[in-house]
Amino acid sequence: MLSTSTQAEQRVLLQNISWQTFEMLLAELGEHRSSSRLAYDQGTLEIMAPYFEHENDNRLLERFVFAFAEELNIDIKGGGSTTLKRKDLACGLEPDSCYYIQNEALVRGKKEIDLSQDPPPDLVLEIDITSGSLNKFPIYAALGVPEIWRYDGQALRIYRLQNKKYVECEQSPAFPLLPVTLVPQFLEESKIIGETAVIRSFRAWVQNAVKS
Repeated sequence: MLSTSTQAEQRVLLQNISWQTFEMLLAELGEHRSSSRLAYDQGTLEIMAPYFEHENDNRLLERFVFAFAEELNIDIKGGGSTTLKRKDLACGLEPDSCYYIQNEALVRGKKEIDLSQDPPPDLVLEIDITSGSLNKFPIYAALGVPEIWRYDGQALRIYRLQNKKYVECEQSPAFPLLPVTLVPQFLEESKIIGETAVIRSFRAWVQNAVKS
């Protein structure tokens, strides 16, 4: 067992865990929780407990995503930290946040997502203030998630799935008008002017970008 901890998150890594045990833990913990995230890949299980910094960054980034979608009139469906899993691939995980954008119409009105039939989210958000013990990119690739945003507390990096591997890119496929360096600037600004004010500032930037 490997355990790491910071002020942002705590992670525990377990080996030789069966799929049945993973499923049992998911059932016992329940879907409506914010105290932990699970990731499983071929017998390796990571349990991550997010702390205040982690969750605050996650929630604020989510507000940016929805504000951007609203200003550009883009249909979006948020999935939060819903469990994404495939038993046939022996992998699954719970992102910090996930969104249906390009495929929003295909899941509109659904109460459950079955990745054996439904498409994966178009975009997932991962907050990794410290590097995770388990590399989640191969799991997301196996599940077919097209885009990942990874924020490490300072920089936001965008990855696009190409040939079953993630490649870092300068623009978001889902939101091509959004510069990759802009979001961390607004996150830092929120520490000075507050979150409500920074959301207003972000919306004003989007509106000006659309007009220009």
